[in-house]
Amino acid sequence: MKLVVTSDQGKEAIVAILHEGQFFGEGCLDNQPLRIATACAVTNSRITSITKSAMLAAIRGQPKFSQLFIDHLLKRNSRIQSDVVDQLFNSSEKRLARLLLLLANYGKEGSPPIEPVTVNQETLALMIGTTRSRVSYFMNRFRKAGFIDYNGSIHVYHSLLNSVLNDKPEISEDRLA
Repeated sequence: MKLVVTSDQGKEAIVAILHEGQFFGEGCLDNQPLRIATACAVTNSRITSITKSAMLAAIRGQPKFSQLFIDHLLKRNSRIQSDVVDQLFNSSEKRLARLLLLLANYGKEGSPPIEPVTVNQETLALMIGTTRSRVSYFMNRFRKAGFIDYNGSIHVYHSLLNSVLNDKPEISEDRLA
């Protein structure tokens, strides 16, 4: 699933890609009057719907479910904070590298297997706040550097992670003083 927001001018942004077992629509629990985002399936999906009253009853009456839901909310909050910091302080190239690493499962809890990324360049552009042509440019640079390979799906290599972690800031700290 992808969560998409649209501005009054019709510009779209993808704010999250959800995986199996994740929740969406929880804003109604806080009496959110309107949906902020639209959920769209990107692959064949099975979605379970639960009413607000049933969800509140499960949160109050089932401690294991309540803990699962709280963990989900905390992880989503941490991810949103990281995304905001990324948007404020990093170039679109670095944002793309970070997004590819996240989508491929690098650094995820429990060390799940690294998976090919199966989103198109337009979707990547919407997720990092740039144009498809800039994503194409960066993807070609990443491929030439041996960080990724793609032919239908994107294979992200560990060298991209090393590149992002070892990246030096463009402005040295002594020039800031």
